[in-house]
Amino acid sequence: MEVKTNYYYFAIVLAIFTITLPANAEYFSKTTPAKLPVLKKTSLHFYLHDILSGKNPGAVLAAHPNITLGPPSATPFGSVYAIDDLVTAGPEANSTVIGNAQGLYLSSSKDTLSLVLYVDFGFTSGKFNGSSISVFSRNPIMERNREVAIVGGRGLFKMAKGYAKLKAYSFDMKSGDAVIEYHVVVYHY
Repeated sequence: MEVKTNYYYFAIVLAIFTITLPANAEYFSKTTPAKLPVLKKTSLHFYLHDILSGKNPGAVLAAHPNITLGPPSATPFGSVYAIDDLVTAGPEANSTVIGNAQGLYLSSSKDTLSLVLYVDFGFTSGKFNGSSISVFSRNPIMERNREVAIVGGRGLFKMAKGYAKLKAYSFDMKSGDAVIEYHVVVYHY
């Protein structure tokens, strides 16, 4: 009888340890002070060629609403475009290519032309080759002076924050083709 009692007590003790073990376990985390390098400021100036027309467009309609809202437009409300646009040093189509802009934009206003923009500007030549900056912001197209937010980056632009001032260099209302001038200020480590 004593052997059965010992097994009984052993089973109770084992059950108690099993129940209390997870309650005493803690997530381990160690926080140490960061030794960040000096914050740098970089100014960039380039042109984005957003071409919707022709045989090799840089922006294509990826999704559209099944209803018609708002005035006729190359980018009607609710439309989502995927882009892989050229980024050049100058506004001309044959200007030196310095990278590309890949991402999405969504026509986000029923009454005016306004986009929500997610674009990663990847640089493929020069000092910033292999680096990029990321924009995620509202882009009110009809405003003469507009600004979008730089929310990140990679390569030489790790942990980037900043802004870009945009101005239409050229815009074709019929096709939606545009060349946009970007003046960018990036803060990064």
